[in-house]
Amino acid sequence: MSDPVNPDHYRSHPSGIECIQITEHMNFCLGNAFKYIWRAGLKGDAIEDLKKARFYIDREIARLEERRSYESTRAKAEELYANDAGGPLSAADETVQRHYMSKAAG
Repeated sequence: MSDPVNPDHYRSHPSGIECIQITEHMNFCLGNAFKYIWRAGLKGDAIEDLKKARFYIDREIARLEERRSYESTRAKAEELYANDAGGPLSAADETVQRHYMSKAAG
């Protein structure tokens, strides 16, 4: 009898390792991409599974690019504030921080 919570295709990898044993150490998008690659074709169309993996990989790339952009803007804002006020931006109040972030984003 098949287990509806942990079906056979979850446990069918030749390594004996379940996908979740790896993905539980990843963030959501990477874990889902890995899951769809790991199980590609085991319960349906492999191409559809790989497209789903690509969807999550694209989301993760977008998240990382956004973070990189934010970090770059934050570094510029820190530099601008240090030049103007002589201290770290984190010491400024929230309104001032927003002003310098906007100024740095230019």
